[in-house]
Amino acid sequence: MRNISSAEIVDAVAKMCMSANYNMNVDIKNALKNGMETERSEICRGVLENLIKNADIAEKKQVPICQDTGMAVFFAEVGQDVHIEGDTLTDAINKGVAKGYTDGYLRKSIVADPLRRVNTGDNTPAVIYYDMTKGDKLKIAFAPKGFGSENKSALKMLNPADGVEKIIEFVVETAKKADSNPCPPMVIGVGIGGTMDKAAVLAKKALFRSINERNKDEYYADLENLLLERINKLGIGPQGMGGTTTCIGVNIEKYPTHIAGLPVAVNISCHVTRHAEIIL
Repeated sequence: MRNISSAEIVDAVAKMCMSANYNMNVDIKNALKNGMETERSEICRGVLENLIKNADIAEKKQVPICQDTGMAVFFAEVGQDVHIEGDTLTDAINKGVAKGYTDGYLRKSIVADPLRRVNTGDNTPAVIYYDMTKGDKLKIAFAPKGFGSENKSALKMLNPADGVEKIIEFVVETAKKADSNPCPPMVIGVGIGGTMDKAAVLAKKALFRSINERNKDEYYADLENLLLERINKLGIGPQGMGGTTTCIGVNIEKYPTHIAGLPVAVNISCHVTRHAEIIL
C-alpha cells in the first residue's frame, strides 16, 4: 500500500488548473500552424495566425488563453494499492480547483444550482469520473470545459440497423449546427456504445486524447479520418469565417452496448481544447 497526502493532490491539481488554462497543448498548436499552410482562404489564414499569437501571449504572460476558463472536468485513475491520507480524493480535487482558480485569477463560472444560479465563487464543484486500476499510482487528467462549445454537443439514441452511415450523418450534422459558436476550428469527441450516459462520458473522454493519436482499432481510426474530412467540407472555417479548416481533430471512444441500442454522443470542443494530466 502506498500513501499519498491529500495536501499533495490539492497542490498538484491547483497547478494543473492554472497550467492548462495558460498553455496550449503542442498537438493543438501544431494543428493550427498546419492549418495556416493548408487553408485556402487568406482571411482564415489570418484568423489562425491570430489564434496562435493569442496562445503565445497567454503562455508568455501566464494568463488565460480564453476568458471562459471552463467547468473543471476530471478523469482519475486510482491504483488499487493507493491510499489517500487526509481528505477524500473528491474533496482534495475540489480544494485544488478552488485554490487554482483563485490563486490563478481564473474566471469562476459555476453556479450552485442550475435554476437558482448563484455562483459558488471558486469554480467548484468539479465533475469527476473515477476508474480503479492496478498498481500504486494515481493519474489525474483535467480539462477546463468551456460552454460555448459544450452547449453545441448532442446525443442520439440510434437504432442498431442505422449503422455507421447514420453515425456519420449525425456527427457531421451536429458540427454543422454548431457553426461558429464553438470558436472553430473545432475538436470533436465522439462516444459510441454503452448506455445514454456512458456514450456521453466516452465523448468527453475522447477530448482528453491527443489529436495526433488515432484510435487503436483501425476501423475506428479510419472513421475518425473520414469524419474529419467530411466536417472540413462544411465551409465553416476558423471562427466561422469560411475556408477549409473547420475541424482539426476527431477522436472516437467506444464501448460494448445492448443488442437493441446504438447510443452516440458528440462532444464539441473549441480550437484550444485544453487538458493536462499528472501522475502521483
